[in-house]
Amino acid sequence: MATRSPQLAFDELGTPLRDVTFCVLDLETTGGSHRTDAITEVGAVSVRGGERVGELATLVDPGTRVPVDVTRLTGITNAMLAGAPPLGAVLPAVLDRLRGAVLVAHNAPFDTGFLRAACERHERPWPSPPVLCTARLARAVLPRTEVPSVRLGALAAHFGCATTPDHRALTDARATVEVLHHLLERIGNLGVQSLEELLGLVKDRSPDRPTTAQRRRRHLANGVPSAPGVYLFRGARDEVLYVGTSADLYRRVRSYFTAGERRRRIRDMVAQAERVDTVVCAHALEAAVRELRLIAAHRPRYNRRSRNPDRSWWVAPTAEAFPRLSVVASPRPGALGPFPSQRAATDALDAALDAVPLRRCTIRIPRRDPSGTPCALHELGRCAAPCAGLQSAADYALAVDAWHALVAGSDDTPLRTLAAAVDARSADGRYEAAARARDRLAALAGGVDRHGSLAGLASLEEVVGARPDGRGGWELAVLRYGRLAAAGNAPRGVRPMPVVEALRTGAQTVLPGPGPLRGAPPEEVRVLYRWLTTGGTRLVSSTPTWAEPARGGGPWRAWAERARDAAHRTGDRAPDEARTT
Repeated sequence: MATRSPQLAFDELGTPLRDVTFCVLDLETTGGSHRTDAITEVGAVSVRGGERVGELATLVDPGTRVPVDVTRLTGITNAMLAGAPPLGAVLPAVLDRLRGAVLVAHNAPFDTGFLRAACERHERPWPSPPVLCTARLARAVLPRTEVPSVRLGALAAHFGCATTPDHRALTDARATVEVLHHLLERIGNLGVQSLEELLGLVKDRSPDRPTTAQRRRRHLANGVPSAPGVYLFRGARDEVLYVGTSADLYRRVRSYFTAGERRRRIRDMVAQAERVDTVVCAHALEAAVRELRLIAAHRPRYNRRSRNPDRSWWVAPTAEAFPRLSVVASPRPGALGPFPSQRAATDALDAALDAVPLRRCTIRIPRRDPSGTPCALHELGRCAAPCAGLQSAADYALAVDAWHALVAGSDDTPLRTLAAAVDARSADGRYEAAARARDRLAALAGGVDRHGSLAGLASLEEVVGARPDGRGGWELAVLRYGRLAAAGNAPRGVRPMPVVEALRTGAQTVLPGPGPLRGAPPEEVRVLYRWLTTGGTRLVSSTPTWAEPARGGGPWRAWAERARDAAHRTGDRAPDEARTT
């Protein structure tokens, strides 16, 4: 018989502090702006139950020189950073420590701002950990008459900490750990015993209690299983108000009825809730996919992504004798995408037209006897004027074929042409023009890369993947044409292949639809692709063999990353779609 973990008493609703892993982090940087400055040192200390469980300390090559005044403050010199690893090599280890932990920092918005910016530049998903600022916690707990200043040095001196902050990352992180433990001792007298209550205390700067609506609806968590899955809050008319996922449905649902839930929008939702339904899932992948599908089906008013759950943008040729490129919200034959924003798609379209000789005008040109007047682009040599009959449909088709080859990943000549143009403008000293062309090319290269990755996965009749569950077993998934068709587990000691065969036999039948993604929702394909290519997932089988284009956007990922870093350092807007998946 399955056993259920003990239920928490109301004074321990949410996550007990003794069970929380805190990752106490400190960053040293070249300046105060995460948009224009860079990280020079990372220090992190992981603690749980009052004990240190790990440390991380490393210098980081910022890719730029350290200002003299910063060196005076931190003691970090350019010579010290000469052989340090770049941020891209350090970031994965930092993010691994944050997963499943609470990020703690003194003046946390500063550190989280730099880390989120780093994730964006290096195409890493932000793990969205709970964030605790010890400066705000100190101000919430300690009266000004006791501690006028909540600077880290002042707090360390006030508590008599063994570590004195010195503007070096690991030292300051260790000092912050000591300050955190002293503050946690103080809040115990306020009755704060869970993580949710702790975060709520910091947000409100004073202890709080659940609202009347929250207290009256605590019973809605009764019967919710302690298992991974999806939960749905429903209103009086049985409408779905909110959809979410959790590795522990019972604990997550009960947290909505605690003082730790301070979001006004969610409190309003809880006040209207009459029932909570749950869907138990095999693992986090199945829960993530089901959440996407339920949000798309119900469009709950309290889910922010409900407004446009399946919205994506594509660059596609029109269906006419002399096709032109246009930005569309749904894929057509020959479309490139998906792009997450219309601006990113427009940037990619503009870049493509600089390298592929397709027309820019929007008039409809008949196949026979066109009678238009050549425009200024023809005089500049940038258009062969098919509108005036100066270019036949057969000749124009060569440009259309070049577009299709780019989309298919069989010829990256347009990308190489654009890259050469960027280099030429830079060499001529036209730096602003080079930067604009660089950003457009990064958007186009990202779109080609993403298209090859996602369309390639969505074209497969069946893919079976297995990921270690961390307990000696396997999380299993069967994918068909870019959709999750079955999910299951092979616990430790159970042979996985018989489970795989049972999943394949009972998997959902998926009929491929039209378009590059075979009708699959772009976000679902992204989630599946990410699961298959990260976290140690192994490819069990693929029908047909899974392959990606050799001349697609994959070889351009490093170039696109350098482009994003350059845009970040110069203060230009970073191309919001050089990202892949």
